[in-house]
Order: sequence, then structure tokens, then C-alpha cells
Amino acid sequence: MAGEIGAQSLTNRNGSQRTFSDADLESRVAIVTGGGRGIGEAVALAFASHGARVVITSRTESELEEVACKIERIGATVMISQGDVSDPADVDRTVRLTVQRYGTVDLLVNAAAIHGPLGPSWEAEPEAWITALRVNLGGTFLYSRAVLPHMIAKRRGKIINFSGGGATSASPYMSAYGVSKAAVVRLTETIAEEVRSFNIQVNAIAPGMVDTRIHDDVLGASMIVPETKEAVRKLKNGGIGGTPIELPAALALFLASSKADRLSGKLISAPHDDWRSWNEQRIADLMGGSWLALRRIDHFTLKQLTPQTTSR
Repeated sequence: MAGEIGAQSLTNRNGSQRTFSDADLESRVAIVTGGGRGIGEAVALAFASHGARVVITSRTESELEEVACKIERIGATVMISQGDVSDPADVDRTVRLTVQRYGTVDLLVNAAAIHGPLGPSWEAEPEAWITALRVNLGGTFLYSRAVLPHMIAKRRGKIINFSGGGATSASPYMSAYGVSKAAVVRLTETIAEEVRSFNIQVNAIAPGMVDTRIHDDVLGASMIVPETKEAVRKLKNGGIGGTPIELPAALALFLASSKADRLSGKLISAPHDDWRSWNEQRIADLMGGSWLALRRIDHFTLKQLTPQTTSR
């Protein structure tokens, strides 16, 4: 289709194949937070396999080293930087080292996240609740703040943030996670408007229900509703009902590519939006109204979503 990016495979350590969308990121410099495992690892591998020079960061150096070995085995360039995304000094150091080695930052992917405390909001331990906001929201803000001067100076760049289902609907007993992820979307929309004139695109991805370690805590929480636990159990046991980790990685590739140069300030669902078929006209339609954004549903918003508005 007109907006589709072709497929390419990458071999895992166990010999299985991952398929990613094809995008030319040759020599682009990308920082990926949470790059030591899960979605961050998948994005780092995808970017590296398409020519990017990748900097991966997380709190656990051993995990970063394992991912770096995978990237080096496919002949790509990688740098690791152990650090805490919620620590301004660690963030500034990683960006400074990236610029010292590669001269710039072209792409930022904020994939680092923690679940935070599970349970009724009135029983949550305050510091643990606030820590989840520091990591999920604060880390996204700090890294965006650190790379944007470099992107603004050259009038080009892309920031890709990870949100989730907790941003668009209430998830009982997961208030810290849901609130932080909703705030990530509003931060995405706000920064996108602030840097629009500098040719910088900022978008958020809702990855879907991907099997990561973050779901392990859900199974051990007594207050989580049975339906949610059963869904997570099926996901962990056999991948049933989940989203393959390759899908949000492929969406990140699309957003990092030139095909998404006019798309900004949107929350895009990896499993539910037909982003693989988006061409220039479809992107123009989406940018012409309140689609894929956090809004209250009312008459004013619905008027913006009519065909007359989105087809202009």
C-alpha cells in the first residue's frame, strides 16, 4: 500500500526470526531508554538493523551488555550508558556522551517504565507512587529536555514516547501507572506543538498488551480483577491475546522514518490503528483534526472529527 514499509527479518539469539518494517535510518543516532530488555530492546535492535547508531540506557548494566552483544552481532554500532532516567545528572551525562561520540542526536525513544504500586490509591505508599511518575513521566521529560536543543539547532529530529492503555481508560488499582502514562500523552502533544516550527516530530505509541516483566507484578497482586489476571496469565503462558513485541518496534521504525515526517502530536496504537497503510494524504487528514489525541468527548470535539473537517 502507499504508506506501507516493507518487511525485514532479524535473527534472535535462539535462532527464531523477528520481522520488522523496513526503514532507512542509515547513520542516524538514536537514544533508547529502557534499552536493556522488553520493548526498549526490541526497538534498539530494530533501529540498529536498519542502520542507526544506537545508544541504549537503563539501570542494569548487565542487561545493556547483553543487548549490545546482540546489536554488535548484526554488525551495527552501539554504545551503552548505565543510568537512571529520573536522575537529571544521569540523563545529561548520557546525552553529553552521545554527542561527544557521534556529534548529534537524531532520534529519542522513551521506553523506560515501571508499574508502580498496585492496589487502591488510598493504600498506595506515597514515595513508591511518586517514583512511578518520576520514572515514567519525569524520565520522558528529562530526556526530551536534554536532546531538544541539539535537534532544534539542526532543525530536525524525532521523539517517540511509549504510553499505553492506561492513558485512555481507567485501570483500577494501577493509578500510578495509568496517571503517568496519560501524562506522557499530554506531554507528547504539548512538546509537539512547541517544536513544530523546528521540523521536529513528537509522537506516542500505545504498544498493546506486550509480554514484558511489568506484567509479572499483576499476577501477584491480590486485588487485581480476575478478568485482568486471566488475560495476563494467558499472555504469559502462551502469548494468547497479546501483541507481538515486534509490532510496537515496527511502529517506532515507521515514526522514525521519513514517511512520518508530517505526523506529530499523536497517540498511535500499534495493534489497533492501520498505520502501515498511512500515506501523505491520510497523515494530512489526521493532522487536520483531533484524531488520535487526548480529548473530552463533547459536541465541540465531535465537530472537529467530521469528514468535512478531516478531509480539508
